[in-house]
Amino acid sequence: MNAIMPCLWFADQAETAVEYYVSIFKNSSITAVSRYGEGAPLPAGTVLSIDFLLDGTPMQAINGGEDFPFTEAISLSVRATDQDEIDHLWDALTSGGAPSQCGWLTDRFGVSWQIVPESLGRLMTDPDPATAQRVMQALMPMVKIDMATLEAAARG
Repeated sequence: MNAIMPCLWFADQAETAVEYYVSIFKNSSITAVSRYGEGAPLPAGTVLSIDFLLDGTPMQAINGGEDFPFTEAISLSVRATDQDEIDHLWDALTSGGAPSQCGWLTDRFGVSWQIVPESLGRLMTDPDPATAQRVMQALMPMVKIDMATLEAAARG
């Protein structure tokens, strides 16, 4: 078991968000749910906390009220193996959300994500500084990452 488990604070949509996330990512499931009882800050029966696996990574979500909204200061970075996976994750997570820049987006629940191709690190750290610079210049104006464009920039 991982010693560190990310916890996402939702106002009152933890269950809906987690159900959505586990439907998008393979190797994902809800593993435990606790609910508020009578006299709690949220209505009885509302999810208090929900533990889940997101592509094998243990995570938790809570419904804690509206005191702490999400910001882009924290994001979930997802390594995508190919353009098909980038497209699938991008389309699913931007549905009702908002695209940003360089593979970043905010989903319909306000959570910030980065959809990053596995090969990006290799391209950005190419031993030839000119290659890495071309890749960076191609990446900066992108919204959803296009691997073919980045690979072409690397080749010059």
